[in-house]
Amino acid sequence: MSNPSSSKNRIRPVVPKLAEVIDEVIYGDIWNRPGLTKRERSLITIAALIGLRQTDQLRSHMEKALDNGASPEELSEVLTHLAFYTGFPAALSASLVARPLFEELGLVSAVDGHADPDA
Repeated sequence: MSNPSSSKNRIRPVVPKLAEVIDEVIYGDIWNRPGLTKRERSLITIAALIGLRQTDQLRSHMEKALDNGASPEELSEVLTHLAFYTGFPAALSASLVARPLFEELGLVSAVDGHADPDA
Protein backbone atom coordinates (compact mmCIF):
# COMPACT_ATOMS: atom_id res chain seq x y z
CA MET A 1 0.00 0.00 0.00
CA SER A 2 1.54 3.31 -1.03
CA ASN A 3 -0.07 5.45 1.65
CA PRO A 4 -2.62 7.13 -0.64
CA SER A 5 -4.22 9.02 2.23
CA SER A 6 -1.07 10.94 3.10
CA SER A 7 -1.71 14.67 3.14
CA LYS A 8 1.94 15.54 2.54
CA ASN A 9 1.57 16.08 -1.21
CA ARG A 10 -1.64 18.05 -0.72
CA ILE A 11 0.03 20.49 1.67
CA ARG A 12 3.28 20.82 -0.32
CA PRO A 13 2.05 23.78 -2.47
CA VAL A 14 0.95 25.65 0.66
CA VAL A 15 3.87 24.88 2.99
CA PRO A 16 6.73 23.48 0.90
CA LYS A 17 9.25 23.78 3.73
CA LEU A 18 7.05 21.77 6.06
CA ALA A 19 6.73 19.03 3.42
CA GLU A 20 10.53 19.08 3.07
CA VAL A 21 10.97 18.73 6.84
CA ILE A 22 8.53 15.81 6.86
CA ASP A 23 10.52 14.10 4.09
CA GLU A 24 14.01 14.82 5.35
CA VAL A 25 13.75 15.01 9.13
CA ILE A 26 10.74 12.97 10.14
CA TYR A 27 10.88 10.16 7.56
CA GLY A 28 14.52 10.60 6.55
CA ASP A 29 15.93 10.61 10.09
CA ILE A 30 13.49 10.02 12.95
CA TRP A 31 11.75 7.01 11.38
CA ASN A 32 15.11 5.44 10.55
CA ARG A 33 16.80 5.71 13.94
CA PRO A 34 17.89 2.50 15.64
CA GLY A 35 16.07 1.27 18.72
CA LEU A 36 12.56 0.93 17.34
CA THR A 37 11.35 -0.81 14.22
CA LYS A 38 9.18 1.05 11.73
CA ARG A 39 6.31 -1.22 12.80
CA GLU A 40 6.76 -0.13 16.42
CA ARG A 41 7.06 3.53 15.40
CA SER A 42 3.83 3.18 13.41
CA LEU A 43 1.92 1.73 16.35
CA ILE A 44 3.29 4.44 18.67
CA THR A 45 2.33 7.16 16.19
CA ILE A 46 -1.19 5.76 15.87
CA ALA A 47 -1.51 5.69 19.65
CA ALA A 48 -0.32 9.29 19.92
CA LEU A 49 -2.72 10.47 17.21
CA ILE A 50 -5.64 8.72 18.90
CA GLY A 51 -4.68 10.12 22.30
CA LEU A 52 -4.45 13.62 20.85
CA ARG A 53 -7.68 13.09 18.88
CA GLN A 54 -5.87 13.99 15.65
CA THR A 55 -7.83 11.79 13.28
CA ASP A 56 -6.92 13.73 10.11
CA GLN A 57 -3.57 11.94 9.91
CA LEU A 58 -4.78 8.63 11.32
CA ARG A 59 -5.76 6.81 8.13
CA SER A 60 -2.44 7.45 6.41
CA HIS A 61 -0.58 6.22 9.49
CA MET A 62 -2.74 3.11 9.65
CA GLU A 63 -1.87 2.45 6.00
CA LYS A 64 1.79 3.02 6.83
CA ALA A 65 1.54 0.65 9.82
CA LEU A 66 0.21 -2.10 7.57
CA ASP A 67 3.06 -1.42 5.13
CA ASN A 68 5.47 -1.61 8.05
CA GLY A 69 4.29 -5.06 9.11
CA ALA A 70 1.52 -4.39 11.62
CA SER A 71 -1.50 -6.62 11.18
CA PRO A 72 -5.11 -5.46 11.02
CA GLU A 73 -5.67 -7.44 14.22
CA GLU A 74 -2.95 -5.40 15.93
CA LEU A 75 -4.54 -2.15 14.76
CA SER A 76 -7.88 -3.34 16.12
CA GLU A 77 -6.25 -4.26 19.42
CA VAL A 78 -4.56 -0.84 19.66
CA LEU A 79 -7.97 0.81 19.20
CA THR A 80 -9.51 -1.35 21.91
CA HIS A 81 -6.60 -0.89 24.32
CA LEU A 82 -6.58 2.88 23.89
CA ALA A 83 -10.27 3.17 24.74
CA PHE A 84 -9.25 2.66 28.36
CA TYR A 85 -6.32 5.08 28.29
CA THR A 86 -7.48 7.85 25.97
CA GLY A 87 -11.22 7.57 26.42
CA PHE A 88 -13.97 5.81 24.56
CA PRO A 89 -14.82 8.81 22.33
CA ALA A 90 -11.24 8.95 21.04
CA ALA A 91 -11.15 5.22 20.34
CA LEU A 92 -14.59 5.27 18.71
CA SER A 93 -13.58 8.18 16.45
CA ALA A 94 -10.41 6.30 15.50
CA SER A 95 -12.48 3.19 14.78
CA LEU A 96 -14.62 5.20 12.37
CA VAL A 97 -11.42 6.16 10.54
CA ALA A 98 -10.25 2.53 10.48
CA ARG A 99 -13.50 1.08 9.23
CA PRO A 100 -13.30 2.25 5.58
CA LEU A 101 -9.71 0.99 5.40
CA PHE A 102 -10.75 -2.38 6.83
CA GLU A 103 -13.65 -2.49 4.34
CA GLU A 104 -11.29 -1.80 1.43
CA LEU A 105 -9.05 -4.62 2.63
CA GLY A 106 -12.05 -6.95 2.81
CA LEU A 107 -11.71 -7.38 6.56
CA VAL A 108 -15.22 -6.20 7.33
CA SER A 109 -18.32 -6.02 5.20
CA ALA A 110 -19.52 -2.58 4.21
CA VAL A 111 -23.07 -3.80 4.78
CA ASP A 112 -23.13 -5.51 8.15
CA GLY A 113 -19.70 -4.88 9.64
CA HIS A 114 -18.85 -8.54 10.05
CA ALA A 115 -15.65 -10.06 8.80
CA ASP A 116 -15.82 -11.15 5.19
CA PRO A 117 -15.40 -14.96 5.21
CA ASP A 118 -14.01 -14.91 1.66
CA ALA A 119 -11.18 -12.48 2.48
